[in-house]
Formats: sequence, C-alpha cells, structure tokens
Amino acid sequence: MEFFMDGSSFTQSSDQQVGYAVITSETTVEAQLLPAWRLTDPACFIRMKPSVFKEGDLIIGGFFPLYTFITYDGSTKPSKEVYMKQFETKNYQYVLALTFAIEEINRNPHLLPNITLGFDLYNSLHSEQTTLENPIIWQSGLDKDLPNYTCRKETKSIAALTGTTWAVSAQIGTLLELYKIPQLAYGLYDPQLSDDGQFSSLYQITPKDTTLALGMVSLMLHFSWNWVGLVISEDKRGVNFLLDLREEMDKKGVCAGFLEMIPVTERSYYSKDWQYHLRIRKSTVNVTLIYGDSDSLMGLSFWRWRLLVIGKVCITTSQWDFTTSERDFLLDSFHGALIFSQNIGKLPDFKTFIQTVKPSKYPEDFYLTKLWYVSFDCSVSESDCNSLENCPPNASLELLPWWLFDKNMKEGSYNVYNAVYAVAQSLHEMLLQRIEMQSVENGDGLGVYPWQLHPFLKNIQFNNSAGDPVILDKERKFEARYDILNFWNFPEGFGHKVKVGHFNSDVPRDQQLSLSEEMIEWATGFSETPHSVCSKKCLPGFRKTFQEGKAACCFLCTSCPENEISNDTDMDECVKCADHQYANSERNQYLQKTATFLAYGDPLGMALVCTALCFSFLTTVILGVFLKHRDTPIVKANNRILSYILLISLTLCFLCSLLFTGCPNTAICILQQITFGIVFTVAVSTVLAKTITVVLAFKVTAPGRRMRQYLVSGAPNFVIPICSLIQMALCGIWLGTSPIFIDKDAHSEPGYIIIECNKGSATAFYCVLGCLGCLALGSFTVAFLARNLPDTFNEAKFLTFSMLVFCSVWVTFLPVYHSTKGKIMAAVEIFSILASSAGLLGCIFAPKCYIIFLNPDRNTHQGLRYQTHSRGNKSS
Repeated sequence: MEFFMDGSSFTQSSDQQVGYAVITSETTVEAQLLPAWRLTDPACFIRMKPSVFKEGDLIIGGFFPLYTFITYDGSTKPSKEVYMKQFETKNYQYVLALTFAIEEINRNPHLLPNITLGFDLYNSLHSEQTTLENPIIWQSGLDKDLPNYTCRKETKSIAALTGTTWAVSAQIGTLLELYKIPQLAYGLYDPQLSDDGQFSSLYQITPKDTTLALGMVSLMLHFSWNWVGLVISEDKRGVNFLLDLREEMDKKGVCAGFLEMIPVTERSYYSKDWQYHLRIRKSTVNVTLIYGDSDSLMGLSFWRWRLLVIGKVCITTSQWDFTTSERDFLLDSFHGALIFSQNIGKLPDFKTFIQTVKPSKYPEDFYLTKLWYVSFDCSVSESDCNSLENCPPNASLELLPWWLFDKNMKEGSYNVYNAVYAVAQSLHEMLLQRIEMQSVENGDGLGVYPWQLHPFLKNIQFNNSAGDPVILDKERKFEARYDILNFWNFPEGFGHKVKVGHFNSDVPRDQQLSLSEEMIEWATGFSETPHSVCSKKCLPGFRKTFQEGKAACCFLCTSCPENEISNDTDMDECVKCADHQYANSERNQYLQKTATFLAYGDPLGMALVCTALCFSFLTTVILGVFLKHRDTPIVKANNRILSYILLISLTLCFLCSLLFTGCPNTAICILQQITFGIVFTVAVSTVLAKTITVVLAFKVTAPGRRMRQYLVSGAPNFVIPICSLIQMALCGIWLGTSPIFIDKDAHSEPGYIIIECNKGSATAFYCVLGCLGCLALGSFTVAFLARNLPDTFNEAKFLTFSMLVFCSVWVTFLPVYHSTKGKIMAAVEIFSILASSAGLLGCIFAPKCYIIFLNPDRNTHQGLRYQTHSRGNKSS
C-alpha cells in the first residue's frame, strides 16, 4: 500500500482488502468516525450516523472495536497528525453474535414474551481521547456527545456491552457507573474490574483465567522446555500475568531467555518495533510466549512479522488473534503455534445464521455494508450506500477467506452471546417477580429502569444453548478451561486451527494437561519436537553447577563427588551414600558394601598367621633346647628360670597375634588387647629381671653384702609379678571405664565395611603401651650400663640390642598405626608384635643357640677357664 503525508491520495494492492482511511488534522470528527478505505469512497459513508440502531422495546448498547488507528508518529492523539484508520473485519463477528442472540431471544416464546430486544451499536476506539465519546452519544440519544443530557422520550436503554480490554471497560465503566447502568464486559476476566467499590455496576461474563499461567508452564514442562522468551503487553493485565507466570516458572525451574514488554499504544506506521524482532530472532530460545490482545498489541509491533521467518515455536492465547490478519501474514513465522483458547460450547445455529447474513437483510447496518463493499469489490451510489451494485450474485460471508473473516465463533463473540442472554434472563426474572407482585405498569411504557436489573444480574445463573454455565457473581466464578490449538498454515493460506489437547485446573495435577502430540505440526525448521533449553540435561552421575550471573537454567554438569550419586537427570545435589552402601564408578547407583576384616584366607592375613606360627614353633624348639641343655654353663648363666619364663612369654606373644586375625567379636576384641598387654609385660619385665641379675652378679662380689643376699635370694625375679600386676590393674581400669567393643568402618575402603575392634578409650590403650615402654626403657638403660661387664656368658650386650630393637619397633608403630585405616591397622599391630617378639628372641637367644649347636666347646667349664685365662693375659 502507498500513503502520502498530504492526504492527497491513497492506494492499496488488490489482494489486501482491508478497510483503511487516511485522515489529516483538518478532517472533521464525523469523518474520523466513518469507515473508508480510500479517499475516493462515496460521500454517503461520510454522512452516515456513527451508530447502528435496531428498534426494540428495550435496547442493549454495544461497544465493539471495529476500527483502530495507525498513526505515523506513534502518538496517542490522532487529531494532531496524519493517521490511518483500519476497519477490523475480524471484529465484526461481535456484531453478528449480538444480532444472532437478540433474534434468537425475540423468537423464543418462553423468554421475554411480548417484549422485543433491540440494540444500539457503536465503535469503540482504543484511544483515551475517543473511548468515552460514543458512550456519551449513546446516553444523550443524539448524534453529538452532550454529557448529562438525553432527548430519549422513553427509558429504553437497559444495559451495555463494553470492552475487549481492561482499559476500555474501565473508562466506559467509570462513566456509566454514574447512572447505575449495568455493564457487561465481554473481554478477558480481570480482577481489577471486580472491585465493587469502583465498578459496582460492572459484570464480567468470562470465567476466571488465573490458571492460564499454570497451563502454559505445564505445557513447557511437558515438552521439557525450560528456556523460553517472553513477549508481554505493557499494560496492567500484562504485568499481572507476568507476575503469575514468573511465579509458576520459578516453581518449576523454567527460565526466561529474554523479556520484551511491548508498549500498548495506537498503531504506528513508523513505530520502532524492529528492535523487538531483532532481539527475538537473535535469541537462543526456540520457544516464545506471546501475551496480549490483538487490538492493542499485534497491529502495533507484530504486523511486520509476515516478512520474517523466525523459526521459533510460539505459545499464545486466542486473544492475540494473529490468524485473522492479512493474507500472507505468518505464512512461515507462526506455523505450528500453540494457542490457549477458552473452551466454549458449539452454538448449532450460528453457522446457519452467518450464511443468511446479507446487507439487504440488515440495511441499517452500514458496518455490514462496508464489509461487503471492501470484500466483494462492490460499488455504491453517491447518495445511498445501502444500495450495493455489481456484487457477485452468490456473495456470502461463508466465501470470505479466514484472514478476512473467521466463520468459527471466537471467545469474544461467545461472551457477547452469553452477555445478551444474561440480560434477557435477568429481565425475565424481574418481570416475573412483578407479575407475582401484581405490579402495575406506568403509562409511559414498561417502566423498567437499568438500575433495577442489578439484583437479578448478581444472582443470575443458567446454562446457555451449548450447555455451558453462565455466572456473573464474582464469588461463584469458576476457572476457565482451555483448549490447546495448533495453527496450521501450510499450504499457503491454509490457516486451520486444530485442537490438539486441553487444560483443566479442576482435576488432579497429573491429569490437568492432555495432549495428542502426533497431531501437532511444528514450526518451520523443526522436523521433530523442538528443544528449548539453555543447558543440556545433566545425566545421572552428574549434578548441576550454577554459574554466577546467569539464569538458573544455564548451568554446568559436574560429576558427583566420591561416595555420592545422582540417579536422575538434572539433579541439583548429589545424594550421599548410606554407611552400608557405596557409589559405583558411574556415580549413578548404590551398591551394597561387603563386610570384610583381616581374614585367615587373605594373602596378608595368611602370611602373618604363618609367620606367627613359625616363630612360636621356633621359640618352643629353643625352649626345648634350653631344657635339654639346662645343666650347661650357658643355660645356667643369668638365671635359667628367667630364660624359661622369657621363652614361654615370647611363645605366647607370637600366638596372641593370632587373635587379631579373623572375624572379631566382643570376647576376642577384649582378649586381643588384654592378652597383648599382659604377655608383653611379662616378657619385658623378664628382660628387666635378667638385666638386673647381670648387674647384681658382676657389681656385687663381696661376700656378706646385702646386695649379694638379694641376688642369692632371687629378688630380681619379683620384678615380673609386680610389673604384671600393675599392667593388669591398668587393663582392669580400661575395661571398667571404657571397654573395647565391635565397630564397623564404612569409609576406609570403598565398597567394604570393615569389622574391627574399637579400643573404646585411646588413653587407656596408650597407658598400656606406656607401661610397656617404661619397662623397655628401664631394661635398655640398665643393660646399656652393664654392656661392658667381663664374662664369657655375659648377655648384657644382647639385652641392650634386644631392647633397642623392641623400642624401635614400637616407636615406629605409633605413626604408622595412626596413618592407616581398616584392616591394615590390625596388620600393622600384628607386624609390630611379631617384629618386637622376634627381636627379643633373636638378640637374646640366637647367640646362645649358636654356642650350643655350633661351638659346643665354649659351653664347658674347661672352655670357660681357657677363655677367662686368655682374656686375663690380654688385659695384662
């Protein structure tokens, strides 16, 4: 189409039969309100009145958005600049729904008998300046807007149908509230219009739609879309919807890739709406949610989308009615859109009614004449626009393509139909009540005043001809149920909306959404169900790691830590395994741990057991050798009884290590430490007694001295029972205060639960070790001092070395024991027992066995005298 700023001419391509007019600031107000699509339109269109009136006993006013403005500068004041006025052919269905309902009521003998309804129809422009103009004209009864004046001879206006948008309903409602005229808003339900203090005379026909946000988010979750774009109209209703939507999205983990708030102003031919389109196209999201109404939003910023192929799935509502726009609109851009439409019943006679609608049948309706004029290329005379010429003989609304006129009843038209019936039912109830009270009519007519209708409208409740309930009381309003439609636009211009599912919030949560995915035609560029996520799913075994400064849906996938799993996708946190379980290598499944301990069958356990048995056998053999050679000097030297005791205690030391192998129980755990402590105390105290004996034997040589008496009487032997009693007392205190018990270590070895002995009190355990250490340190000190005493069989040196080995083993044991866990701890303790016992055995008895077996000449009295004489000569 071409426009000229001076208004001198206007042309339009033949395939875009939409009514437009270009008007300058000098154009009269009457001309601004008239329909025209070119400046060469017949003058009769300019001279027509601004309303369509149908006579009746009672009149219902109707205000419908049949025209919208498109300004060149984007302003909301069309009187100052050149602007266009577009005839919205798709909205003419409101008029047809009003006419259909009134004719149906007038034919019904059981509803308002002997009373006919008529209507007074006006255009309702989406403009703050012109919204109130036509309601004032309607009130005055003239063709001019004269507030607080009426020339109507009879009070025939009974109610008004107002507003597809909140702004229009609120503005008209504020005016009509002064006269207590019932207003029935047929647009979307809005909680702000339910304020009795501000709009006590306004009723909303539509059910509540507070669950629309829940339905849309449920649809996103069904397809696993968590990264979507939002395009919302920047008005009160859009902001409220956005709050509800974001709340539901936050609950369900859905994020907004972008948010565009589209200003709601009149249409601007030079509006800067390309910035919205570019941001949407460049976004990484594949799903865009659009919320608004077609009268204020679509024409403002989205009419150019017919030139784009955005390749995104759109989720929207039927109020954003893009499917009835220009012919090529949305050929590619919105194919596959998913539309939430209020579930409405089927009116069986409405399509038949549309087939019969012609200008000749309704000559007073110049909007219908205009529709015929622009749709079928008719011609009219300059004097009478009611007489159309050169029209196709079979012209009918049924023949119009969908982008000019939708034959299927829309939600708004359905609400208009219900609103008319609500008024009629209320009037019927009121008149029946009058008859019952035998009320007498006045002489001027029915005597029905608009304000008298309120008590009946508030309580009205009925089912329409489609079986749907109609309730005006806001306290009893029910939630809307939605059909989910899929828009098919292939082949070119097909424009078919197919029902693919529904959403009902009144049923259990898992049954609210129902979809037939096989029926869905996806948007251009998608051969299968599209994906719209910021980050790919985290598979089992991984958890989401959120990135600072980014949306919650944009995350990294991090492997679960050791001994933690995630067995589902997109888990925020990994779950720690129970003590009796462990994580598999993929970190996605629990495995049961196996109970383990240092068993006899383990290679390590078997090696330690064999070593212990070998050493114990060797010690027993040495004891047998000493018993066999008990009368030899080397056995008699240093108290052979102490040697026997030491060998027996060493044998028990080797055998006590066997208590640390195998599955422990409470008795075994107690025997482990008590036996270890007492047996080793006997062994070390025996070494101390032997050391003291050596010192007394070589240091106390004068006869009759008291020290000699101690040696002869065997006093050093009392060290053994004294030290053993002290150790037994420590063990008794240990068992009495904090006894040893069975414990399970589930953390030292992955996949295993180690059954071990818990020492109960670490202090008591170290006291037992400390006692042994003191004995060993005392023995080492005494032996070290006596290491150079002269004698053939002096074992002071060997005792010194044995205590050095013993102390070295147990000093090394402490840090190693604390650095290991599980059954290795038991192995370390067994090794220390064996090593220290073997050290005592080897250092003390190996030299003596060498003499007994390999050098028997030294184990005689002659050898003893010879060696003593030789040492004496060397010393001299």
